[in-house]
Amino acid sequence: MEPTKVYNTAVEATLEVIGGKWKPVILFVLTFGKKRNGELMKLLPAAITQKVLTQQLKELERDGIVRRISHPTVPPKVEYELTEYGWSLKDILHALCRWGETHVEQTYGDRAAIASPGSLLAAPETPITPE
Repeated sequence: MEPTKVYNTAVEATLEVIGGKWKPVILFVLTFGKKRNGELMKLLPAAITQKVLTQQLKELERDGIVRRISHPTVPPKVEYELTEYGWSLKDILHALCRWGETHVEQTYGDRAAIASPGSLLAAPETPITPE
């Protein structure tokens, strides 16, 4: 029998599922609707590789947050969407986004910008560090 898992806070349990560099960004993009793999790659920062995206999507699918929809067509068509359980994260993800906007404004002022919702999270050409 496995020992009982104990978390110091529920935040740990949340981060166990959605934590990491890319999962919150992937999930945030999916709050705007179903996406095919190629769409996700275009909407995510250029730094994420196909291998990492695939791994993160598999983990989110395993945890019941994301659903993979495979259409029996030629060529194959695969889409990803949030499950009902995944949709329960929408308010959290959008709150993180709003906090990030405030943080960028307070920390960098006019020296940084966040991509518009249409281009969703494009990677900045030059990283900006606080002075």
